Amino acid sequence: MSAPSPRLRAAYAELLARTPENAVQPRLGPVRRALELLGDPHLAYPVVHVGGTNGKTSTARIAERLLREHDLRTGRFTSPHLHSVTERICVDGLPLADDAFADLHEDVAPVLALVDGELRAADEVPLTYFETLAVMAFAAFAEAPVDVAVVEVGLGGTWDATNVVESAVQVLTPISLDHTDLLGDTVEEIAGEKAGILRRDAIAVVGLQPEGAADVLRERAAALRTRYVAEGEHVTVAGRTTAVGGQVVALQGLAARYEDVFLPLHGEHQAHNALLAVVAVEALLGGGERALDGAVLEAALGDVAAPGRLEVLRPSPLVVVDAAHNPAGVESLVAAMDEAFSVSHAVGVVGVLEGKDAEGVLALLEPVLAEVVVTRSSSPRALDVDDLADLARDVFGEERVHVATQLPEALTRAVELADVGGDGEGGGGVLVTGSVTVAAEARQLLGAPVVDRASRDADGTWGGDDGADDDRDPLALLGDPLALDDDLDGEDAEDLADRARDERDDRGGPSGGRP
Repeated sequence: MSAPSPRLRAAYAELLARTPENAVQPRLGPVRRALELLGDPHLAYPVVHVGGTNGKTSTARIAERLLREHDLRTGRFTSPHLHSVTERICVDGLPLADDAFADLHEDVAPVLALVDGELRAADEVPLTYFETLAVMAFAAFAEAPVDVAVVEVGLGGTWDATNVVESAVQVLTPISLDHTDLLGDTVEEIAGEKAGILRRDAIAVVGLQPEGAADVLRERAAALRTRYVAEGEHVTVAGRTTAVGGQVVALQGLAARYEDVFLPLHGEHQAHNALLAVVAVEALLGGGERALDGAVLEAALGDVAAPGRLEVLRPSPLVVVDAAHNPAGVESLVAAMDEAFSVSHAVGVVGVLEGKDAEGVLALLEPVLAEVVVTRSSSPRALDVDDLADLARDVFGEERVHVATQLPEALTRAVELADVGGDGEGGGGVLVTGSVTVAAEARQLLGAPVVDRASRDADGTWGGDDGADDDRDPLALLGDPLALDDDLDGEDAEDLADRARDERDDRGGPSGGRP
């Protein structure tokens, strides 16, 4: 994968110098203020707003792909990213090109500076990393311009920076315990936060929920006169069979039943994500009264991708990567692995972030893993390897646990163990999971393909731009920095941000002399 451009590195450094995205501020005013100064770009297009706990990104990707197949120009805002911050802001399914992202950041810089100054004067925290990205995304979508945007909630709902949109359709994927330090200790409390994205007289498409969460969501929807479309009552996954490379599903939507649709994603949970996406598009395009064209649906769903979600990176021995990072996500992962892959000796590579339920994750993995290699990603929030090893030994026993302080070492060790142990039917396999950062870095180490990028042409229009090819041996990446964040922590990030601001001033302002 190609290195980020210097201008992108500088823009990203400025973003990293802001309050991190996991430090949520209970406010919407600053984002609204910034958008007001930009002409309220978030009101220039209809929005599908996707919240919930697990499955948000996959659901958003499927919905966006289906809308694009209807010849609509789309925007998509999702988080977190796997390899580059540019992935978060997509136009027509393509992440922004490096320089397009840098241009966008420069364009909004004067507004950011003004709002930051107002916040400091009021003794408040300046715009955070995630608030700034949300402002940038909404501005990019208006400039493109897009016909519709699919926007994923970052964290929670009520106070999430994306909750400034007046969405026509809201999607709530299954809710479970996650981020309990910020959202509450019960599914009812968490559901109350996530219900904050519901809008009056809109349509809410709600996935299967724990009873307590469902009660909270229904009550909020009733108070807002929101049409409540519940999976299992009004819409359902009517059938599914496994297939080579994914599954074939039958989906009962609001307006029609869609039979024998191929979905190139593994796992029952992805069938449910696809259902929510299809129903959301039905709701947006026809209020749920008009069936989608079967050929359009098949073309869109047959082309969806979910990088880092039950993704096969090597066929022999099988190496699968999944970004599951909480017990609910791992439960879906385990069921999908058992259904989709025949492995006689599965070896896990597991790295978890601090604050996550590492013990719960390990307990769910234990029945399906013969051995586990505990490790850590390059993230400063990664749980210490020795601490994770202690938890793993309590769950797996001493003999089944191996320790690798670095992910490249962990992958090499896991492949060796899978090769040695995989003599039975199905052979050995490796499952890499536990956090988004571990999944992302494993993808990069094993040479996952780059993607095209959306760039802004000289006339201001947006189009596709081939991503730079990386013709190195994938194993040559093992010694390379694994993520843009790696080189931009602490004082280095702030120094680079200061230098970027100075250079921008020297160029004559936020647009660098562009008309």
